[in-house]
Amino acid sequence: MRTTPAPVVVRDEEVRRAYAADASGLVMVPDGVARPTSAEEVAALLAEATSAGTPVTPAGGQTSTTAASICDRGTLLSLRAMQRIVDIDPVARVARAEPGVLVGELKRACAAHDLLLAPDPTSEEECTVGGAVACNASGARSLRYGATRPHVRALRVALADGSLVELRRTALEKNTVGYAMAHDPVDWFIGSEGTLGVVVEVELGLLPLPEQVVGLALPFAAELDALRFVVAARESAAVHARCIEFFDALALDIARVAEGSRDWAVDAAAFVYVEEVPPRGVDPALDEWLALAESHGALTDDVRVYDGETALREARRVRHAVPAHMNERGAARRAHGGRKVSTDWAVPYRHLATAIGRARAFADEAKVPQAVIYGHAGNGHPHQNFIAHDVGELARIERVVEATLREVIALGGTVAAEHGIGKLKRKWLPLQMSPLQVRAMAAVKLELDPAGILAPGNVL
Repeated sequence: MRTTPAPVVVRDEEVRRAYAADASGLVMVPDGVARPTSAEEVAALLAEATSAGTPVTPAGGQTSTTAASICDRGTLLSLRAMQRIVDIDPVARVARAEPGVLVGELKRACAAHDLLLAPDPTSEEECTVGGAVACNASGARSLRYGATRPHVRALRVALADGSLVELRRTALEKNTVGYAMAHDPVDWFIGSEGTLGVVVEVELGLLPLPEQVVGLALPFAAELDALRFVVAARESAAVHARCIEFFDALALDIARVAEGSRDWAVDAAAFVYVEEVPPRGVDPALDEWLALAESHGALTDDVRVYDGETALREARRVRHAVPAHMNERGAARRAHGGRKVSTDWAVPYRHLATAIGRARAFADEAKVPQAVIYGHAGNGHPHQNFIAHDVGELARIERVVEATLREVIALGGTVAAEHGIGKLKRKWLPLQMSPLQVRAMAAVKLELDPAGILAPGNVL
C-alpha cells in the first residue's frame, strides 16, 4: 500500500509561466507544475496521473532545444528539487546522483576524487543529469568518450503505473537469450525523452582524470581548409584529440566579442578548436598539431594555446557564448512570430564539407540569411543556428532545414545527433526511420505507458 503522497500540483499562473519555456524558442504553459523531492513522490504522482488520464511531461534544467521539456497540457513534472549527489565511489569509479543535479556540479565533485565524468554537454552549468540521460546528451568531448549512454551503469525509473524499477547493465560478454533489443532495459530509457518512464536516480561510470590537457584555437583563411583539416586531424596517429570543434566566420565573430579580442585572427574565415590529451607520461603533441594545421593553410601566427584548467574553462566559456548569443537573438523575435531554428544533424565526418556546402546552397536558394555554423566537426556533427525574424521567414527556414536533412540522410547521416527529437523535430523522424521502426517504438511505448500520459508529443 502506497504511503508517500503525491506532490502538490501548483496551478498558480506565475509559477506555470516560470516553467513555460526552454531553449527551443517555443513557449508552452502547462496546466500545473509538480515539484517532487523524492522518487516515491514521483511514483505517487504518476500513479494518480495514469488513473486520471492526466499527461505528465518530465523536465530538468529545461535546456532542451526541441521543446521536449515543456508542455501546454497536463502537468509539468520539474525534477530540479531532486538534486542530491547520492554517492561517489573512487574505488569502483562510479557516481550516483538524483536527476536534478547539474552536470557541471557532478563533474566537479568527481574531479575532487581525480575522476572524470565524461558526458560533456556544452550547457553543463544549466543542464541536469536526468536531462542528459533523457536525451542521451553529448558534446565536444564525445569524440573521445562517446555520448552519455556508454557511461550509464544503472538507472532507477518511475514507470507510468507508479512502480519503481531498478535496472542495471549486465557484465556478460556473450548473450544470445531473446531479441537483442530486450537484452539491456537500461538503454530503453536513455534518449527516450521522458516518454517511457521518469529517471529518478542515475549511476554513472567514471574515468581517471587526464594527466594533461592543452587546448588550441587554430584559425584558417578559408572555411574549406578548416574542414579538410578536421578530417586530417581525425585520421592522424600523431595527435591525441578529445574534441575537434569547428566555427564558421559568423560564429568566430561572436567568439571574438565574448573573449574581448575583436582584433584576433581578422583574416580568418573559420577556426577549429581542439583539445590534445596525450597518453600518461607522453608530452602533448603541440608541434604535430601546428605542422598539421600549417599544411592545411592555418594562420599559424594567430594560433592560441589554452594550457591549464583555468584557461580551458575560459575556452569553454567562449565556445558556449555562440549558442547563448543565438538563444538571446532568437528570444527577441518571439513577439514577432520568429525564433531561433537550430539543427543537430550529423554525417560521416568525411562528408561534412559536402553537407555544409549543400546546406549553404539551400539557404541561398531560399533567400534566407546564412545560419551560424559551429560544433562537433570531429564527429561530422555541426549545429546550424538560423534566426527567423517572423512567421514567413520561419516557414522558409524550415523548408531549408528539411532540404538539408534529406541531403544529410542521402550522405548516410542522421536528422538528430545530440538533442533528440522532442516536439520540434517529430515531423522529420520519418525521413530517417522506416514505418516498421516507428511501429516497434510505438509498441514499446504502449507496453510501458498504455494510457499514453508520459511526455505526449515527444518523439512519436
